[in-house]
Amino acid sequence: MSQATVTDRRPSTLRGASLPKWGPWAIAAGSLVVAIGIGLGAGLHSRVQWGLIAAILYVLGTYAISTKVEGRRQAKDRIATSLVWVSFLVAVIPLASLIWETVKRGVKVLDVYFLTHSMGVVADSEPGGGIYHAILGTLEQVGLATVIAAPVGVLTAVYLVEYGRGGLAKAVTFFVDVMTGIPSIVAGLFILSLMVMLDLQPFGFAGSLALAILMMPIVVRSTEEMLKLVPNELREASLALGVPKWRTILKVVLPTSVGGITTGVMLAVARITGETAPVMLLVWGADFINSNPFEGAQASLPLYIYQQYANSAGANAAYDRAWAAALTLIAFVMLLNMAARGIARWKAPKTGR
Repeated sequence: MSQATVTDRRPSTLRGASLPKWGPWAIAAGSLVVAIGIGLGAGLHSRVQWGLIAAILYVLGTYAISTKVEGRRQAKDRIATSLVWVSFLVAVIPLASLIWETVKRGVKVLDVYFLTHSMGVVADSEPGGGIYHAILGTLEQVGLATVIAAPVGVLTAVYLVEYGRGGLAKAVTFFVDVMTGIPSIVAGLFILSLMVMLDLQPFGFAGSLALAILMMPIVVRSTEEMLKLVPNELREASLALGVPKWRTILKVVLPTSVGGITTGVMLAVARITGETAPVMLLVWGADFINSNPFEGAQASLPLYIYQQYANSAGANAAYDRAWAAALTLIAFVMLLNMAARGIARWKAPKTGR
């Protein structure tokens, strides 16, 4: 065996000292203990303040200890990693706290009776009643908005990606960008102005129109990105076989990107499900069941939550119903997101080994 081979097999001695695997956990624990001590000594009783102090101490402690043990270069890498973890916790902890608080308060009255009955003649200050009428109104309003916005959004995205050239495409892109950031109250005011002109009374479909306006740009943007991911080779192969462009789009492009398009549509549905301002302006809400979205006021879950909480002064029953309805709405949105992820995984391109 040659001398070079023996030398290559020797363990490298260029690697310097490093913190043990439990080092970051020890620094985090120590930072938390010191932060609690500082908080108690300074008279700070909020756990949020303790957490912020602990986060600052963790970042500074990580940098100081890593610089001492590993050197300044490795310390910069560790401080970047610690900042990522701190940012993650700052984002996750409020979300987890919100979900926990909603579950804890919402389960008090959330049962089969609550889900299958309306308020009817039950006063806000009285126990009883349910959200069946609000669930029905939300499903109808959001469903009609999806029927309107999804085809228009998908076709607009197809035009922008496959045909869009020149000034018209630029104008459409500009207006889509503007509509993406439009406040929901503006969409409600636009439909309300049309209702005033036509002398119409509040009804569920008016809310659907406002929700469709809010949903459309989201569908356009998500669909546009999915269509851009379709390889041009697929389009060129189809066109080379003499297939017309419209048929190529219908038989090749859209089926290839259908998983992403469906996911974008469902995420847009989840986005508009919790809108309150347009429904408050255009639908008004009702305590009784109204299964006809084209006539009369109609309830919805976001509006029901607002009304119950607004009328909960001195009435624990209304307060509990508001939290239970909020829990139902969160569960509905979570199911939509889980369905979107499932469809995306189901329709994802299969790659062979």
